[in-house]
Amino acid sequence: MSLDRTILLNNGLRIPIFGFGTFKMTDKEELKQLIKDSIKIGYRHIDTATMYQNEEAIGEALEEVFNDPSYGVSRKDIWITTKLCTDDQGYEGTYRSVANSLKKLRTDYIDLYLIHWPYTSGRERSDVSNKETRKESWKALEELYEKKTLRAIGVSNFYIQHMEDLLTYAKVVPAINQCEYHPLLFIKEEVENCKKHGIAFEAYRSLVAGKLLDGTFNAEQLDEVAKKHGVTKAQVLLAWSLNRDIIVIPKASSESRLRQNFESQTIILDQEDMEKIDSISKTMNARITSDPNTMA
Repeated sequence: MSLDRTILLNNGLRIPIFGFGTFKMTDKEELKQLIKDSIKIGYRHIDTATMYQNEEAIGEALEEVFNDPSYGVSRKDIWITTKLCTDDQGYEGTYRSVANSLKKLRTDYIDLYLIHWPYTSGRERSDVSNKETRKESWKALEELYEKKTLRAIGVSNFYIQHMEDLLTYAKVVPAINQCEYHPLLFIKEEVENCKKHGIAFEAYRSLVAGKLLDGTFNAEQLDEVAKKHGVTKAQVLLAWSLNRDIIVIPKASSESRLRQNFESQTIILDQEDMEKIDSISKTMNARITSDPNTMA
């Protein structure tokens, strides 16, 4: 597999299948350097969110990259994803949040903008009024999409019930659904539901917060596949999603780890390999983030 693979979205755009995730990365200078390192390696997709509080650092880093001819890239070459914070759910809040992100990211458009979670801050997550608020958020996103301020719009952490509700009123079908997905949370039904509606699936927490790497969970299947291919267990975890055409956005704290992650795109797992990794979920399960099933 090549290092510049893309996934065709339902609106005709192509998103790089491999991105750099920046969750909890708040050291400004460190993050700026990692952004620059990632672009030198070949990354063309950066994932952030209002909630991460690092859009400003990313905007600064990218501006410096675009102004430096040695990188050989311009704004149109980099895919930027950011997300609506639960604090900003609703029509006006969405407009305000997008405006703030544009300013911080130092850009006049955003490639992909996602509703980060189905719920709204300040309410019980099970409160049915969350449905109405996210409907207002989606209306605002559709308007911003029509204005081309947002090149694509989508959702994050939406399970079948949230997606089916959204599709009853959406004029624009979400381009992407980003969810926690890995061998300890093998949510096949969510992936299949997105596929049914022509929605690309994007995985976060692909490395399970290190729990399959540090001994918290021991999966012999993962060890066997990594040994067979002469690669790391982290690379196998990423390849497992990539081989299903699932977009991944792993974090990395060093240039060497950025490179190692990126090279997982070259690993081709056969059916036996995939089934081995699939089988991990039969004996062990773990969820790192909140369960969308608790959200109305």
